[in-house]
Amino acid sequence: MLSLEPTDDRAHPAFRDVAACHKWLGQLQLTNLNLAQSSLRSELDELNRLTLSGKARLNILEALRETVAQVQNDFAKKLVGKALPLADEELDLLLSLADLWQAMLHGYLRCIESSGMGALLYQRCLFYARCRLTAFTAAGYAPDPRSWQQLHALYAAIEASPLRREVVRDPYFHDNLPVTCQTLYLATLLMHHARLLGLPRSQLHLAEHWLLHWPDTLALVASSNLSKGDAPPLVVDLHGQQGLRSLAYAQRSDSLRFLPLVPLSKQIRVKTILLKQGQTPRQLELGDSLSTQDCIALLDKLHAGWCDARDDSLADVPRQTESVHLCAGLEKSYGQIAQKPFKPVKDVSKAVRDAQQQIATFGRELDQTGQHRLQELGFVPEEWQVESSGLLQARLLRLHRSGERLAPRQIVIVFAPESDGYKAGMVRQIEVTQGGLLYVIVHFLPGKPQAVIAQATATDQPLVQPSSTPALLLPALDDLHIPASLILPRGWFMAVREMELTAPDRSKHKIILGISVETGSDYERVSFKLV
Repeated sequence: MLSLEPTDDRAHPAFRDVAACHKWLGQLQLTNLNLAQSSLRSELDELNRLTLSGKARLNILEALRETVAQVQNDFAKKLVGKALPLADEELDLLLSLADLWQAMLHGYLRCIESSGMGALLYQRCLFYARCRLTAFTAAGYAPDPRSWQQLHALYAAIEASPLRREVVRDPYFHDNLPVTCQTLYLATLLMHHARLLGLPRSQLHLAEHWLLHWPDTLALVASSNLSKGDAPPLVVDLHGQQGLRSLAYAQRSDSLRFLPLVPLSKQIRVKTILLKQGQTPRQLELGDSLSTQDCIALLDKLHAGWCDARDDSLADVPRQTESVHLCAGLEKSYGQIAQKPFKPVKDVSKAVRDAQQQIATFGRELDQTGQHRLQELGFVPEEWQVESSGLLQARLLRLHRSGERLAPRQIVIVFAPESDGYKAGMVRQIEVTQGGLLYVIVHFLPGKPQAVIAQATATDQPLVQPSSTPALLLPALDDLHIPASLILPRGWFMAVREMELTAPDRSKHKIILGISVETGSDYERVSFKLV
């Protein structure tokens, strides 16, 4: 069981009973989020140092839960969509989030210390250990070893007890759904294992909701047999510092436990078959938020992530693989493909005339990289390891801790060293590993990108400054019936807007923008037609 520091008679919290706690909460200024979060943490720390009966402490903690949840949820929004790794002040916010969840966990551990074991107390402890884990994953960080050790130790404490199967309701966990401690623990492990599937947060929440309604498919055992064709079990070390692992990387020990996945695999496959046969998600108790086809797609992804045999991700088990280079942002992507930095011009036609004059005088266009070396300007591609790479996406791990920060939905290009086989993509998922490395899932955009200069026409120049910008042209893929598209910086798109493009061969094209196909954090992919 987790050890706690001794209580201290010098502790002076603002409240020592539930009535005083309600009075204090009524005076808490929730409009100042930083102050509210800091005050809650300070008072919980003092309360956790105080010698108090288990019943009085439990009543106070239960009274605090609603306010803590509200403040923490609002506080966590400050970290949504931030570039990773986090800046120092942002990392401080993340640690503050984790520490307040930790203080709530310590409070309920104090209740166990003085009142003995109880299913509700262990559920609350597991819940707040889970909240600490989720604070890291929601911010794009792999949970620290301490978070995993606490979660595993809590389950280990009741593994042999009937408490693990006793149902508990929690108004702050999936709308008071009755859940056992074992199901809560295993669902937490599986959802963390699914974090790198590239699923939106709404689908991850729905997937966990399904798991909690399938408790009969979840069990943890000391040994497991694997038959040919079965979904291989996942393993967890109850003394370890990570979540679920594949069998390939598990080291045998008495603390190793197995999660058989055959029951879960069968459940997912049956649901999928029935959906394909015409039953609705509502009929199969899968909710109303997704269409039949979207439900099938999500079930397929979950089955692949949980039940199909595969290696652990590079984020969990770094290892040597082939490498690629990656550049982030439109300007650096343009510079890499064009092999020269972007130079804003007010008149693109003048740049074309200059190039033609250089060819007439010197027999070639002068190479600007001689004047502005890409390395000196910071246009150095980073080296990344490849976990997997296909037509639609790649999973990559950066080889060095230092480097450029990346944001979700940012534009990047990926290419092999000494190659011009560029692929443009969008960062779909990003995480900082326990070792401080960046792990990303890149969703590729169709077509080989070409570096172009996009210039606003004379009538539009007052709307955008400067008047020209680096852009990427994605050519049409006629075989796949995918039209050409243009990647512009955010803020440059306007329907039916006229622009001029300078292509890699210095040819000049006038285009009219069509519709916005997709929007990222720093770019917008748009359709267009030639005038």
